[in-house]
Amino acid sequence: MRSWFSKKSNNNSTIDWINLESIEELERLKELSNSKPIAIFKHSTRCSISSMAKSKLERDWDLTNEDILIYYLDLIQFRSVSNAIASLFDVAHQSPQIILIKNGEVIYHASHNSINVSALKQYL
Repeated sequence: MRSWFSKKSNNNSTIDWINLESIEELERLKELSNSKPIAIFKHSTRCSISSMAKSKLERDWDLTNEDILIYYLDLIQFRSVSNAIASLFDVAHQSPQIILIKNGEVIYHASHNSINVSALKQYL
């Protein structure tokens, strides 16, 4: 069984991304949010706006795994996972999108140009 932390999506990023690749991981992630904030960044690898939002997030990121765990979802490869997120957490699908989960509940979400680290920090 693969560790949650064993596969990174982008090794030269300032963010310690954890790939989100299965619907089964969502329940573990929801439970884990009871002890640590969880963020999910939903990214379309075919969208320039999504790429800009991801670059901005990476450039401004100054949090650690002690503060928050951040998951990366490739929407092109794992659209079913995105659909499951929308259903499980009752958050309409957007791309790009960041979703912050604490105690099993979404406490913040933003999309497109509204995605930024300082707004995310207000909810930690």
